[in-house]
Amino acid sequence: MLQADSQYTKLRWLLTLVGLFFYVVDIGTDVALALTYLQQEQYVWTGLTVLFVLAGLFVTQTFSYVWYRDDMKDVAQKPEEKTTISSMSTGGLAALHLFGMGIFTRYFLLLKDAFSVVWTKSNFYTQEEIREVNHRLFCQATDLSMLKLFEAFLESVPQLLLQLYIVLSLDECSFMQYLSMAFSFFNIAWSLVDYRRCLRRSLPHIGEMPSGIPTIIYLLYKFCTITSHIFSYTLLLILSTYSTVAITLMWLFWTTWAHFLRTDFCSSRGLELLYRAVVGVILTFTFFNVKGQDTRVAMTLYYMFYSLVNVSAPLLLSLLGPELQTVTFLLTVSAIIYGGLLLGLVCLVLFYLLLHPREKCREADEVDGLEGETQTTRRIRNFLQP
Repeated sequence: MLQADSQYTKLRWLLTLVGLFFYVVDIGTDVALALTYLQQEQYVWTGLTVLFVLAGLFVTQTFSYVWYRDDMKDVAQKPEEKTTISSMSTGGLAALHLFGMGIFTRYFLLLKDAFSVVWTKSNFYTQEEIREVNHRLFCQATDLSMLKLFEAFLESVPQLLLQLYIVLSLDECSFMQYLSMAFSFFNIAWSLVDYRRCLRRSLPHIGEMPSGIPTIIYLLYKFCTITSHIFSYTLLLILSTYSTVAITLMWLFWTTWAHFLRTDFCSSRGLELLYRAVVGVILTFTFFNVKGQDTRVAMTLYYMFYSLVNVSAPLLLSLLGPELQTVTFLLTVSAIIYGGLLLGLVCLVLFYLLLHPREKCREADEVDGLEGETQTTRRIRNFLQP
């Protein structure tokens, strides 16, 4: 009998719907906020808000299209392999993504395929067939979670940074701004946890992500450190808008680092360069294992540097721009930054020392880990490791 963590259960199916809800509402509130800025003739805020939405859509639709196209090549080489997109033409696939429907198509196919497995009872499947079906569902879910991770860091995180800057520096507060920030927070948190759980489930040599306390501790680690970074960047932008140059240089450094590590995620060089640029954005806000290697030293150095940035931001604002904000404002934001940083680092240490799932031992016939590998399993194996 398969363990619960190895099955795509009814709860997982319902949680997929929750993820779809957060995705739609997050983008919807940002679009509504852009329209609000437009009505107020705030054209700069309108342009930046729309820019982040379009950046997230462009990257996710591009990768979704290429992954579907790569999967079609697998089907052409192995006609016996079942796939959800084998009947779709390349032109139809391109049109679908051109109109921004790639993510919704993936949600529809995953929910449809999983529904026939988890909500209907069938005695025609053998134990091995059930295992293969569940693994295929988790591979579909992992592809979707990868795209959601891109969207979170290209749209939700920059959007959150922008709206915090507007609210805190210009004292322009509205219900729509708070709604947009709230759903950006929810979408970021959901994307991080969903990605980690799906990725570890779809790779057979990596231990499962346990539910309960380990998931909560991991979520707190990521959520608190990212929140602390975003508020620190916000204070630096309030101090001087030229801080955008420093943040851009940071992104260039991490993009160059990903290039130096020679990531091997995409099937073409051009798309690989785009992937490395996206990795640079992600590493600007949080740490991920780019090459799936031991990163204890790299992670330590990373959080030492970002702790220095987080500690320095409130101090710099109080020393160089005391006239910008009130004491109450500075104390409140400093408490969020320092409290988030401390709690996040404590949760990081707890998770990786006590709760991190260890790698499984490979079977004797899986020495190289490549037997029967498809484009889907290859990209999952080469993607960012938590």
